[in-house]
Amino acid sequence: MPLEKVIIVGAGPSGLLLTLLLSRAGVNVELIEQTKTLDKNPRASHYTAESCYEFDRAGILDEVREAGFSPNGVSWRRLDDPAKPRLVKLSNPEPAPGEEDSEKHRHRMVCLPLHKLGVILEREVSTQPTATINYGWKVTEIGEDEEKGNAWVEVEKEDDSKEKREADYVVGCDGANSIVRRKLFGDWVFPGFTWDRQIVATNVYYPRLETGVDDYDDSQFFVDQEHWHMVARIQTDGLHRVTYGEIGGLTYDQLKERQPGKFQAFLPGKPTPDQYELVSFSPYKVHQRCVDKMRVGRFLLAADAAHLCNPFGGMGLTGGIADIGSLYDALLGIHQDKTDDSILDKYDEIRRKIWHDVINPVSSENMQRLYRYANADEATEKDPFFKMVKRMQAPEQEANKGEPNPGLPSLRYDMTQHFKK
Repeated sequence: MPLEKVIIVGAGPSGLLLTLLLSRAGVNVELIEQTKTLDKNPRASHYTAESCYEFDRAGILDEVREAGFSPNGVSWRRLDDPAKPRLVKLSNPEPAPGEEDSEKHRHRMVCLPLHKLGVILEREVSTQPTATINYGWKVTEIGEDEEKGNAWVEVEKEDDSKEKREADYVVGCDGANSIVRRKLFGDWVFPGFTWDRQIVATNVYYPRLETGVDDYDDSQFFVDQEHWHMVARIQTDGLHRVTYGEIGGLTYDQLKERQPGKFQAFLPGKPTPDQYELVSFSPYKVHQRCVDKMRVGRFLLAADAAHLCNPFGGMGLTGGIADIGSLYDALLGIHQDKTDDSILDKYDEIRRKIWHDVINPVSSENMQRLYRYANADEATEKDPFFKMVKRMQAPEQEANKGEPNPGLPSLRYDMTQHFKK
């Protein structure tokens, strides 16, 4: 039997993407968001092939590519010896003329700040006759109606009035502080841990990052016990994301006071504040957490509402978008009577397994390799990832024969393989 309606809570990129995918397939979707506008804080900006696959299915990939750009690669670098800065580099070569839409390059990595992706998604959702977005609605209670066989959420509107909204399923895409997750499990139940280090994400215009004087790549991580950080171009006009590690326990004001000294310590040319434009400054705590269930009856969780990881390597963003792709397959399969609702248990099982087996360990290693070694030479000598990349880049050596495929397991999972035969 076709679904009558799906409610999605949270109009971040994950909620908007799921709304667009389902509504384009003819499913009625109501998207509920407690804020009045899209989030513009500095967040992730790089989309892997797995993310681009989902953008393609949603019909927005070409627009995302036009608004963004494809970075030339990513490197890991050192601060202690400017004469030989790169430890390793993974290139992202441009396709040859005429090959831009080939299978190999169609889903090539693209970079676009997340709030700009949100604008594209919001605009496309607004054109779908089966989708509605209700801004300024805050979910206050949730529940199921066994008689009707559906789920409901109670919302508080801007005028303080309350209303109950019903649907076949409710999906929580409402981020790390998800009200849906907290109503299901409790305010303080989110298994995992918080790192003892903090992260500060900034957006900055600094001309020296664009001049080529320091041979920067489009994206690079810096290995250093004190000043570990990342610098990445995120717009073609010269805007860069600079994300760096800080000691834990500092207040916002303390972190803001330390920011000029941090930039002067690790950015090329040791700039003072008059030499760059700080567009945004956003410190936050870093977590590695995953719920014990991503499905409870007619309630489902996805992306940051279900799991968190540190930002180095983009595993959180990619994993969240991969959740959306799997959940879209599952819900559409139910809508089209290609499977029953047991597919949602499979969604829960598989997405949590991918987090535990891939996202959590890989993202943890991505962050720790930036500061765990005494110096960059030790990192190059001991770190398994750096050694793997060096083997990849020396294919003619006998020592490389028989090496396993160095690629990571895919975060994307095709749920249609579990449909009725």
